[in-house]
Amino acid sequence: MTDEPVRVPIEDAIDLHSFAPRDVASVVDQYLHAARDAGFSQVRLIHGRGTGAQRAAIQRLLRTHPLVERYWDAPESHLGATLVGLKRPGS
Repeated sequence: MTDEPVRVPIEDAIDLHSFAPRDVASVVDQYLHAARDAGFSQVRLIHGRGTGAQRAAIQRLLRTHPLVERYWDAPESHLGATLVGLKRPGS
């Protein structure tokens, strides 16, 4: 068995349920870079509701991430997803 990286198609949303919790911060960071490079100005991070630990960890990362202009809870997801506004390249 090899530790080949998982290739995820870049879309305007990513469902984080399939990733191990210890990997989520790294996955989100890489995804935000790839999403901005693909031209997205807003993306959705689907983390689920559960205990709220995953949402809190993701939003802690977003608070200081250099590509994030703003973020907010997706209203229709009942705290199960976070919307992220990405900075424009060069800003």
